[in-house]
Amino acid sequence: MTFAIEYEAEQQLELDYASLANQVADRVLDTEGCPYEVQVNLVLTDNDEIKRVNEEFRGISSATDVLSFPMIPFETPSDFRIVQEDQSFFDLDTGELLLGDIMISVEKVYAQAEEYGHSIQREFSFLIAHSMLHLLGYDHMTPEEAAVMEKKQSEALDALGITR
Repeated sequence: MTFAIEYEAEQQLELDYASLANQVADRVLDTEGCPYEVQVNLVLTDNDEIKRVNEEFRGISSATDVLSFPMIPFETPSDFRIVQEDQSFFDLDTGELLLGDIMISVEKVYAQAEEYGHSIQREFSFLIAHSMLHLLGYDHMTPEEAAVMEKKQSEALDALGITR
């Protein structure tokens, strides 16, 4: 697992975010049965930048906590057969599967941790788990889809001992 991390925010995230992101992502990938080493780009930014990107790509003019940009058009979540015959989903230098990009607002990590009454570690971990599931083809557009994602997120964090 490789996280290419860009830190753009002025506010510092006071935890070992690189290690934590790797732990959570690895847990999600293991649970989903990913047979490949993967590569994910992670951008830690502020509310202004995530608002700009949210408006550009989703037409929503507000800051959000996390944005996910999957590279693989999974027809069924975590069905890796789609990449078996298409080398364009792999980094030619490393052989890693290119899952996509995650953008997290550091300001939102702090605000939501306070709002929900848990640690910044828990909030950051939740956002990584949530976004990794999006990169693997999951969504939460219906109540049924949302329930599946919520269960998978909770299981991943509980397994790592990252609780509210």
